[in-house]
Formats: sequence, structure tokens, C-alpha cells
Amino acid sequence: MTTPKRTTVYDVAREAGVAASTVSRTFGNPRRVNAATRRHVLAVAERLGYHPNPLATALQSGRTATVAMLVPDIANPHFFGTIRGAERRATAADITFILGFTDESADTERDKIERLARSVDGFVLASSRMPDATTADLAREHNLALIDREVDGLPGVVIDNASGSRQLVDHLASLGHRSLVYLSGPHGSWLAGERWRALSAGAEERGIAATRLGPFPPQVAGGGAAADAALVSGATAVVAHNDLLAIGILRRLAERGVSVPDQLSVAGYDDIFGADFCVPALTTLAGPQEEAGRAAVEILLNKASARAAEDGPRRVVLPSHLVIRDSTGPAPA
Repeated sequence: MTTPKRTTVYDVAREAGVAASTVSRTFGNPRRVNAATRRHVLAVAERLGYHPNPLATALQSGRTATVAMLVPDIANPHFFGTIRGAERRATAADITFILGFTDESADTERDKIERLARSVDGFVLASSRMPDATTADLAREHNLALIDREVDGLPGVVIDNASGSRQLVDHLASLGHRSLVYLSGPHGSWLAGERWRALSAGAEERGIAATRLGPFPPQVAGGGAAADAALVSGATAVVAHNDLLAIGILRRLAERGVSVPDQLSVAGYDDIFGADFCVPALTTLAGPQEEAGRAAVEILLNKASARAAEDGPRRVVLPSHLVIRDSTGPAPA
């Protein structure tokens, strides 16, 4: 069976009555082609079934129509919504979406950016573990948008942890708690610091004693050591860095015969899938993660367009809200 001949740029040029270079520019650098000519070439290309070589188009335009998203832990349900939102926005813009994970390592994150830089138009960095200086240096050479992270002068999307954490403190205060312990996440986590600052400020306003312990691995496996540390602290309420850690804490407390919330209240962050399935169901701070992913890709798209020079760095703050479930209750007498 004879394989059908593939339509080339020269076939389109001959049929459209233009130079082959005009066809190439129509796909690779359309702003350099008259609008009427561009429409004519595109119509002929569609009729002939012509599809440009993406590598050739990228070489001419300087753009790959591809974005990459890097997350520290691909198994963490917290990132599921963020990934989904970013991928859907990229698909809507006819952009290829690449996903990678960095295993909580700043070095791995930086290396992946350097290795992928020539293959993508920009990066969405979710909960980046890199130091501010490293991130700022990379941003001078690469198109970056951050999620759950702030670096001066760089665009990004954050969930409003300040007001959300105060909602959490107010909830615990209304239940009569006078002491809480925050079980922190990784050293390199910007979120861990932001959540502690908001919690401690809110606790001070409400006359609640607040203590920070950790860091602990932000996974279920880190819950054992975190729960033991919380019990030693003597606090009546525990706030975990994220829901995975909180679920691990609930498991360890159950093993030790500590009743939640009768003897100790437990809360988390992120409202991940499964937070309402554990026993007891977890009180947690929720945010629109899917919207965060969409907004970050939108920032990259805007930066790649003519609007970038006008808009400058863009910071998007999304609201958070407290989801009250069974893991928090009145402080023990």
C-alpha cells in the first residue's frame, strides 16, 4: 500500500500563489504577514491538510507553544486541582502542557528549569522550594509565574492565607481553646512561614498561646512524630501544615487512644480530596486551587503577548474559607 504524500510548505505556496517564505511566516511569525494574505494561506493550508513542523515554527517565531509546570510532590492531592486548572487553561489556548515534579528539592527544580528552558515558553512553579535569590536570577532569563509563593517583582498567584488563618484562629477561640501548636512543613516552604505568621498574629489578638514545632515532612508519614510532639506541647488544639500531615496526626492519635476532638482538636490546610473521608472528618482551610492553576497560565500567556510590557509583574490573590468538620470541638475542661 502506497503511503500518501505529505503536504509540504512548497505545495501550499504553489497553490496559494505566494513564496514559501510567506507560508512559513504565516505560521511562525504571523504579524509579519498581511492579514488578507494570512487568511488566504491558512485557508489553502487547511484545504490541503498541511500541518507545519512544530520545531521549525518554534525556530522562526522563538516560541514553542508549550508551558511547563513543576510541583514539589506529584502525589500530594493538594496539587491535583492546581494541575487540572493549569492544564485546562493551556488546552484552551492551544498550548502544550508539560508536568514535572521536583521531589521537594530546590536543586532539582533549578536543574529542570535549565534543562527544559529551550523547549518551553514559560514555567509555572507551584510551591517552589528555591530561595528568593535563585528564583529572581532565573526569572531574568526565563518566563516564570509562581503559585503559593511570593518573590519581590515576580508575578504569581497566592491563596489568602492571612485572612483564612485568622478564620481558623477565631474558630478555635470560639470553642474555648487558649493554646494551639502549629506543626510546620519543610524548611524551604514559603507557605509554612506565611501560615505561621498569620496564625501567631491571630492568636496574639485572641489571647491564645501559640507554638511552632517542626519542620515535619508534609506527608501522612510525618504525622506520627508530629502528633507525639503536639502531645508533649500540652496545647489543646493542633494546626497542621497541610491536610496530609493532619491525617497522619489523626492516625497516630487514634493509635495512642487520644480522642479527637474531645481531648485534642486537629485542623489542617488545603481541603484535599479525602479530608472529609478520614475519621473524624478534618476541619481545614480551603482555597480555589483550580482557579490558581488557570490564573498562573494566564499570567504566562499575557507575558508572552504585547500586554506584558504594559502590565508588568502581576500578583493575583484568591480568597480562602474555613471548612468546619468533626476534628475540632470545645477545649477540654
